[in-house]
Amino acid sequence: MKLSITSLALALSLSSSHAFTPPTSSSSSLSSSTSNNRHETRISMNIPAPTASGGATPEEIQAAANNEPPPSSFFELQRASVRAAQAAINDGKTLLEVEFPPLPAQVLDMDDVSAYDVAKANVNLALDFARSFVSTDEIEGDVAVMLPDESECNIMLEDLKLEPKPYPGVILTSLRKGEEGDTRMFKPENLFIGLMGRGSGGTVKPIEGVGMYVIVVASAQELPDVEELYEQIKTPTTDGGKEPVIVFYNLKLDVLRGDLGAPAFPGKDFQDRFLSRVKPVYYLRTRQYSRSVSQPPFIINFQGCIFRSYPGHFQTLLDTGTGRYRKVVGNDLRPALGEFKEQLTDALREEGAIAKKEEEGALFGFLRTGYKTTTWWEDEREDASLEWRT
Repeated sequence: MKLSITSLALALSLSSSHAFTPPTSSSSSLSSSTSNNRHETRISMNIPAPTASGGATPEEIQAAANNEPPPSSFFELQRASVRAAQAAINDGKTLLEVEFPPLPAQVLDMDDVSAYDVAKANVNLALDFARSFVSTDEIEGDVAVMLPDESECNIMLEDLKLEPKPYPGVILTSLRKGEEGDTRMFKPENLFIGLMGRGSGGTVKPIEGVGMYVIVVASAQELPDVEELYEQIKTPTTDGGKEPVIVFYNLKLDVLRGDLGAPAFPGKDFQDRFLSRVKPVYYLRTRQYSRSVSQPPFIINFQGCIFRSYPGHFQTLLDTGTGRYRKVVGNDLRPALGEFKEQLTDALREEGAIAKKEEEGALFGFLRTGYKTTTWWEDEREDASLEWRT
């Protein structure tokens, strides 16, 4: 299903300051009154970030990244995500995650917006991202934007009316490739391999002359193909060239990790062996919550986001309901979602919007949160890397 004229009109007419803010429920929600005399971050700020090329010190760059506000527009988002990825590559990182909502929140919640609409938006954004790395110091060679298999790539090329090389130095292609001369549009063997969640069956090959691979629209069952690609390109070249970079672009890895270990999916060891090594360099995830209270309006809706722009830390930001975010705390380690929710809740307690813990009672608080507030992959695991949290 394609985006309707109404959807497109709304997407274009949305105020940029609310582009990444979840829509407010009709129930009573947190308003700006909860942020009196508190530092607020305008998400419409557009202050240039200090850079090493501009003479800034590493400490100045770190401090600026620690307080960088969420983007006010997709243009600003693209610039910020590219800048964060460049900084990570310059620090020697080769497995990168870029994650943010690909469409404004109000559009994503529309009934006539399909998963394929989101996929097309991600491909367009990934192509723009890829163009920023052509002929740069960080990347040697071309940049390939890769869909899981050839059939998906062919459909996307047709729908978006693009050539396989839509821009100079940018290639739109697929992870899995058939044998030379195999012109079939649909390959049943790829479907079988994907359902088994056991890799590509030998159809993943690096592309000569490519220095960055941007992976889009991949499922948990297709992630082993990315690992297979990484195993083939991770060895530095003998002539002293740079190791190619892989970018996991808007794959919702947090959601995909939850599928690991299920029947026909890769095992949980895949997180420890590979996914835990992926560095989140630009990360914006919004969350909405509701909480019952003993006084009118009895239900309080609140929302916030975890935001990180490398080399900055992970910011827990509370949406004040006025197009602004207030920074609650900075985390050197990415907080688990349960911890993130508790950080937002503590901020509301400080403002008096909800009862303090001692007033609520230990038993009632335990019943709200439960015994375990983390998923299995958020726990410390002996064989896992900490890259995904730092």
